[in-house]
Amino acid sequence: MRQIIVTAFVSLDGVMEAPGGEPGYRNTGWTFKDIEFLPEAYEIKDREQEEAGALLLGRVSYEAFAPVWPKMTEEFAGYNSKPRYVVSTTLKEQDERWPATILRSLDEVAALKETEGGPLSVHGSATLGHALADAGLVDRYHLLVFPKLLGAGKRLFSDADKDAVQLDLAEHEVYRNGIQKQVFDVVR
Repeated sequence: MRQIIVTAFVSLDGVMEAPGGEPGYRNTGWTFKDIEFLPEAYEIKDREQEEAGALLLGRVSYEAFAPVWPKMTEEFAGYNSKPRYVVSTTLKEQDERWPATILRSLDEVAALKETEGGPLSVHGSATLGHALADAGLVDRYHLLVFPKLLGAGKRLFSDADKDAVQLDLAEHEVYRNGIQKQVFDVVR
C-alpha cells in the first residue's frame, strides 16, 4: 500500500495559499519576502522528489503547475519524471505539456493508494488536501512552517466537524531564519 503525503509551505496561522507567487492572492509569494534563504531549510523538498512514487494534485494546482514545472528541468527533475494524477470532476482533459491521469473520485484515489509503488505526494491542492484528510486517506504531513501571520487565505486544514486525529511527530527542525520543518505521521 502506498502512503499519501501532503507537503506544504504554511504560515504560522495555517495559510498555504500562493507561497510561490501565484496571482490573485494579496500576500502572494510570501515564502520569499523578508525571510533569509537557507538551503538546509529546503532539504526535505529534495528528499520528497527522490522518495515520491507519483504526484497527486487537485485541478487548480495541476493547471497552475502544468505550464511551469516541465520547464524547471533542474529544480523539478524528480517530479517531472514521475507519474501524475489529478483528482477532478471538472477537468476535461490532461494538459499535454505535463500529462497526467485524471481521477474522478476519492474512491479512485483510495484504489490507487492500494497499488504498489512509492508515496503519492500532494503539493498545493488545498481542496484536495482537505478532502483526503477528511476521508482519512492522508498518512503523513511534510510541513515547512514560516514565521508569518497571513490572516485570510486558503488553509492547510479544513474546518470540518470531525473526530480528532492524533499525529506523531516524526521529524522536527528549526532553522535560524525561523522556518520550522515538521513531519507528522497520522496515527491510525
